[in-house]
Amino acid sequence: MLQTLRQPETTTSTHDRVYRALRTRIMHGEIAPGEALTLRGIGKEFDVSMTPAREAVRRLVAEGALLLSSSGRVSTPELSNDRIEELASLRALIEVELASRALPRAHIALIDRLQTINNAVADSVARRDAVSYIRTNLEFHRTLYLRAQAPAMLAMCETVWLQLGPTMRALYGKLRRNEPPHYHRLIIAALRAGDEPGLRLAVRSDVTQGLRLLAS
Repeated sequence: MLQTLRQPETTTSTHDRVYRALRTRIMHGEIAPGEALTLRGIGKEFDVSMTPAREAVRRLVAEGALLLSSSGRVSTPELSNDRIEELASLRALIEVELASRALPRAHIALIDRLQTINNAVADSVARRDAVSYIRTNLEFHRTLYLRAQAPAMLAMCETVWLQLGPTMRALYGKLRRNEPPHYHRLIIAALRAGDEPGLRLAVRSDVTQGLRLLAS
């Protein structure tokens, strides 16, 4: 019986693994705003050489998820109020359009799935688990927007989420939530009713109100 030998990861697949893991952490707010990262630390954590660590960081810098200073310091961004306002406006533009495009394909199974995810959001809030809250909140939105069948628009949306990840963690701490987002219930109700104006208003309110509180 021949034994299949495990092939070593190529440099490309290694750096992609590191990139995706770091990208997820940043998007879910696991890394605080302004927190410094080192190539050596990344390499040690993921058991990789400096080359894939450097390439992963390079990609995240290009996406605006990390900053690279002239001295070579790598860190998550600390967003100014103007930048938060800009990203909130982008979320309103892109996500309202995605939700509107998803509405004609919002079958009962999707709505039930959104309700289940929102229950998980509520559980995260009850446990005061910020990272779980951000992750399940984004899952709620992504699940809806996938029905829009607009992959380029969704990719733009995820880039905005990525840039906002650390800031969303700071926002969660400021809001001190003790109940799930009110607007999620309005989104689900609008989907059930086929109410496009109500859906657009609920999504716009959901994605902007908290961020604008942080910028105030």
